[in-house]
Amino acid sequence: MTKPAPDPSTINRLYGRSTGHKLRISQAALVETLLPQLALPPEGEISAARLFGDDRPLHLEIGFGSGEHLAFRADMLPDHGFIGCEPFINGVATALTHIRDQRLANVRLDTGDALDVLRRLPDASLSFLYLLHPDPWPKVRHAKRRMMNDGPLDLIAAKLSPGGEFRMATDHPVYLNHALRVMQRHRHQFEWLVEGPSDWLTYPGGWIETRYAAKARREGRTPHQFRYRRR
Repeated sequence: MTKPAPDPSTINRLYGRSTGHKLRISQAALVETLLPQLALPPEGEISAARLFGDDRPLHLEIGFGSGEHLAFRADMLPDHGFIGCEPFINGVATALTHIRDQRLANVRLDTGDALDVLRRLPDASLSFLYLLHPDPWPKVRHAKRRMMNDGPLDLIAAKLSPGGEFRMATDHPVYLNHALRVMQRHRHQFEWLVEGPSDWLTYPGGWIETRYAAKARREGRTPHQFRYRRR
């Protein structure tokens, strides 16, 4: 008997620590001054109109790390709106540097739980959702914390518009096998955009290699990239 998918409303947070080394003075200043200007409203529905004043395509990146992918996409698509979720404040500080230096006016950030942000988005409101190299939680007892699980995937499917794209990447073999099994269970919601092995070993246009992926290659791990279209 197949176990029913968990109710997305009951899912707990899927991240661990949120602080690392002490911020530099310049980084701390950005967190204090720029982050409040870019922060999501604390309550209520999150929509492109509320954030940017118009009904532009909306993108969400869950766990943006140091923000290089988020900044690249936002710079490439200035008429789209981008939401980045990252609880790790050191990464947020680096992302703020990208946003300041590239003068990006189409980015909003959240340092809380991405699942809370997802729940506040209207259904079918996202054109793209990115989950690049999430925490693999490799131990069996921590598997329920992975973003690539039935509950979060149902929530992602609900928030993506028909034809919207879900992009996922990982270099961790345990997470890779787990993610593929989960996506197989959700093939009624997502179409895998793939023709052959080269599609998940190379980057498509408009997808840069992140700092984390480059580090994985240097350490002998192979990043895998996957694209899925919301049916």
